[in-house]
Amino acid sequence: MKTRPLLFLLSLLCWLAQPLAAAEPIDVSLVRLIANPNDYDGKLVRVIGYARLEFEGDAIYLHEDDYKHSIYKNGLWMDVSEDMRKRKTELDRKYVLIEGTFDAKMTGHMGLWSGSIQKITRCQVWK
Repeated sequence: MKTRPLLFLLSLLCWLAQPLAAAEPIDVSLVRLIANPNDYDGKLVRVIGYARLEFEGDAIYLHEDDYKHSIYKNGLWMDVSEDMRKRKTELDRKYVLIEGTFDAKMTGHMGLWSGSIQKITRCQVWK
């Protein structure tokens, strides 16, 4: 008889813990996101890449050379937050770690990129 309340409590704890586990971003490379966009569409991800913050070109690239040579498909459009705009001199043209929601269908200005990172919650220089 004592097992029934214990099972109920255990089930309740598991149910409450699910949103906490879902809130943790998935560490993934830009290569994986670009190669397998449907696997990550709508998911919270954490990536590292070369950031460029510019008019109609806010993006994160695999490598600085991809930006320099306009290889847009090796990057993702970024939905830059107001905080990131304020920190432009700190973040622009640097390798950064960002966390946000991956959107496989939103490909940025003129559809140039291979998807986008939306609702960015974290952005810091990667050292």
